Amino acid sequence: MLSYRHGFHAGNFADVLKHIVLVELLEYMTLKGKPFEYIDTHAGAGMYRLDTPQAGKTAEYQDGIARLSAENFPQLQKYLSLVSRANGGNSLNCYPGSPWLAQQYLREKDRAWLYEAHPADFAALQQLMAADRHVRCDSGDGFNGLLAHLPPTAKRGLVLMDPPYEIKSDYQKVVEFLGKAHRKFANGVYALWYPVVERSRIETLEGQLSNSGIRSIQLFELAVRADSPERGMTGSGMIVINPPWTLFPWMQQLLPELLNTLGEPGGFYRCEQLVAE
Repeated sequence: MLSYRHGFHAGNFADVLKHIVLVELLEYMTLKGKPFEYIDTHAGAGMYRLDTPQAGKTAEYQDGIARLSAENFPQLQKYLSLVSRANGGNSLNCYPGSPWLAQQYLREKDRAWLYEAHPADFAALQQLMAADRHVRCDSGDGFNGLLAHLPPTAKRGLVLMDPPYEIKSDYQKVVEFLGKAHRKFANGVYALWYPVVERSRIETLEGQLSNSGIRSIQLFELAVRADSPERGMTGSGMIVINPPWTLFPWMQQLLPELLNTLGEPGGFYRCEQLVAE
């Protein structure tokens, strides 16, 4: 149950999509002077070396973050500058996870709650965040941990939910807990990451969310290869509840360019309003 290690996949095309959207949402949360709380249900280690045997075994980052630069993607300057900062401005030796990216946006009045169940990744996450009093790390269940923090004291919140989907029931679990979270805190911004391994599971997920009664849901997907019944992830997506109004048109312009850079023949993208406001 706890066998998944993101170090094998850090910086791949799925991370690129997830973190591009996350950075835009963090930018939105910090536009206002009011405080916000960030909750990450499956935080991981927070930072990943790309020069380790783990990362080198698959080298997935070579077909992801390594293909992007400020020259060919000036519109990703904020995201790419954060990756550069994580590397000390030097060559690409590490890739920051969502907890580290969110940490860069925390102001004095903001708070973050990070959940990670894998013992080794939790230890690394704790060490990474040890000096930051604005961040709390927890090794408990992220789904139930999320509900415990809602509604947030700040009355403003951003939630990232990105389980590894090792357990197939996670596809149903994310719908269940998003529904519970939304009932407790309807004004929150929720970002759900999903992998495309079996298209039928994604179609079911979309249908359940579309019929959940939750309003204002958008979907952004990047498939670097055509859907396939063979084993392996061909694409990934982000479903955002209560997105900023600027996100959809921005992603409409960005996704074709990402596909052109990261995709293979047969790849495609999706940019859809699943449920209107």
